[in-house]
Amino acid sequence: MTQLKIQQPLEWKGMVHKKRNFVLLLALLVMAALLSIIIAVCLGTVKIAPGEAYRILLYKMLNVDIGNVATQASAAHMDIIWQLRLPRVVMALIVGAGLAMCGTVMQATVQNPLAEPYILGIAAGASLGATFSILIGGAGGIFLGLGTAFWAFLGALLATVLVMFLSGLGGQMSTVKMVLSGAVISALFGAISNFIIYLSSDAEGMRTVTFWTMGSLAAAKWDNLFIPGLGVGLCCVFFLLQARRLNALLLGEEAAITLGIDLLKIRRLYMVLTALITGIIVSACGIFGFVGLVIPHVVRGVVGADHRRLMPGTILVGAIFLIWADVLARTVLTSGDLPIGIITALIGAPFFMHLLFKRSLNFGSN
Repeated sequence: MTQLKIQQPLEWKGMVHKKRNFVLLLALLVMAALLSIIIAVCLGTVKIAPGEAYRILLYKMLNVDIGNVATQASAAHMDIIWQLRLPRVVMALIVGAGLAMCGTVMQATVQNPLAEPYILGIAAGASLGATFSILIGGAGGIFLGLGTAFWAFLGALLATVLVMFLSGLGGQMSTVKMVLSGAVISALFGAISNFIIYLSSDAEGMRTVTFWTMGSLAAAKWDNLFIPGLGVGLCCVFFLLQARRLNALLLGEEAAITLGIDLLKIRRLYMVLTALITGIIVSACGIFGFVGLVIPHVVRGVVGADHRRLMPGTILVGAIFLIWADVLARTVLTSGDLPIGIITALIGAPFFMHLLFKRSLNFGSN
């Protein structure tokens, strides 16, 4: 009896200590994200002092004029920060958070530590839509004036629908059937895209397709931030509230069913939502590899597999990571932007190999 009385306060103190440490970690990540935004808008072909950038951001966002920035700051610097760099940084924040979140959800949903947002053939579908729009043309511009983004999203949505259909044939949908269906659709859509490229004689169009499939944030503007921002924001809130169900999915199918979870319904809902978000991201920016695969494992190694801690940490780290990847993409070359997909692959692939061979992935452990 005495031993129980001693253990309970010790366990309670340990839980409180972990919670305080996690809250402190989240506060540091939020501060790091804000600091990254300020520094990121300073860097580029034209260097801008952080103090000046901070005053310009305050003036533009909150109409707070510190040091008479409205009259003394360079008009060129104000345009560079507000019209060019800040929309790009915000898009990087949105895309990084969205891909990292989708990777976390998919790894729990299919119970596979190697799952990532493009597992359902979404990238191949979006690439096919973009290739069709750029090299063949179409009526995409008629629909809301979205052009290539419209066709890319349509291709991603088509790939998702086909994967769901194939994985449901011949009985109940399973994670193995979904992964295999995604591989089939990826191969099929990839072959069709290559066929279109092979028959095309448009050299400039083929260069555009190649650049688009490697990912870029160069097209980010204030008027095309709304849809990705709204979609990612709503899904982040939704999945933050689904932490307990995501934890239950890690226990296995039998345990999840025992806990009263409608596994088929939940799995289908999660897959559709992550596919839609990934499709929106890919249609706006192209394909970024390794963000949704590596970031969840990095955060999981620090905070554990509990999604109450893992999900917010992953969202913040994903946003910070892609902000700095984009900074590298636009500063490494003096002649222009480097496709950001190259940066994420060069950073992500070696780091994931380190996680895979030097450490346990801690998948499903607390």
